[in-house]
Amino acid sequence: MAKPRDDRGRPHNGAVTIVQPTLSLWDEPPSRHTDRIVADANDRVTWLKARARGVTATDMARLSGPKALRALATEKLLGTGFSGNAFTAHGRQREPEIAHWARRVYGMQPSSALFHAEGRPEHLATPDGMREHGQVLELCEIKTTNSAWRSIPRHYLRQVWWQQYVLGAERTLVVWEQHDSFVPVGAEPECRWVDRDENEIHRLVELADQLLVLLRR
Repeated sequence: MAKPRDDRGRPHNGAVTIVQPTLSLWDEPPSRHTDRIVADANDRVTWLKARARGVTATDMARLSGPKALRALATEKLLGTGFSGNAFTAHGRQREPEIAHWARRVYGMQPSSALFHAEGRPEHLATPDGMREHGQVLELCEIKTTNSAWRSIPRHYLRQVWWQQYVLGAERTLVVWEQHDSFVPVGAEPECRWVDRDENEIHRLVELADQLLVLLRR
């Protein structure tokens, strides 16, 4: 009986070698924001320590440009001694009530978690609330103010864009309540959606990394 031959006409023993296909190497999908929780504001000591090691949305409100970098770096290294005032106390008092309104009207779930960005453990943010529509994440940011806003102040927009970057969110509902001598002016808060802005986010990430360089010196 003739021996089987290969595709070149050469005899072989009949064994067949199966060549496995080479698999393409793909980047791993990004992690969910819930996998990137660093601390919770309800444990204030741990939360503050975690924030001190990175750049937060509150820091980004201060980072208007290169000139603000060194002043902010000095404050983060040495501290400011600021523990709050009547305005911050009013904000803390009113935030749960405003968050309840945002949950009832927009389905925003209150949040006190501190998150880090994908692959960047020193880029941090604590949004006031969030909701998910399928794969789309949307955030909520709550403010109190003693002045009427025609538009959202620029320093708050920097906070919003930074939070969107850290969590991977598409847009943010900014909710604010105006007060007169700490008495709410309207029956309900005002609000406005802010879309993600990749150009602004890119600029903020560059400033944040420059701040981290100063903090390591």
